[in-house]
Amino acid sequence: MAEREGAVTLKGNPVTLLGSERRAGDIAPDAELTANDLSPVNISSYKGKVCIISAVPSLDTPVCDMETRRFNTEADKLGDDVVILTISTDLPFAQARWCGAAGVDKVLTLSDHRSGEFGEKYGVMIKGLRILARALFVLDREGVIQYVQLVPEVGQEPDYEAVLSAAKKLI
Repeated sequence: MAEREGAVTLKGNPVTLLGSERRAGDIAPDAELTANDLSPVNISSYKGKVCIISAVPSLDTPVCDMETRRFNTEADKLGDDVVILTISTDLPFAQARWCGAAGVDKVLTLSDHRSGEFGEKYGVMIKGLRILARALFVLDREGVIQYVQLVPEVGQEPDYEAVLSAAKKLI
């Protein structure tokens, strides 16, 4: 498996990402994740919609909390042709609890805790920590990656406007 040393930092320290870097124009790899009800969900099941994928380290951290709440607010403005997925290695039970407490009901939270398949296929699994780097992917209706944003410092928020702009161009 490919390793990318120093692609991002965590608290200022370089970390190694597992998996190959994904770029605009790549076919989005399929990966099986776990929904909050423990059912399996595949990335490919969202073909036909514009898909914003927000990979985060943990919903129980301040930046991930802010990011997911922001995308939940933006979801209404994007309409039914767009689905927003927030993916972390948090357990599905923790994701469901967090969503309930935060009032997040438009963003779908999915867990990569079982196999780390998403993190490795999208090149955002942090080696040794088994959490995801902060990254955003916008997929078109055919499942092709049209936009990628790998946030250089895991503890920083993404450029929301760039992600939303990329998604709006595909609606």
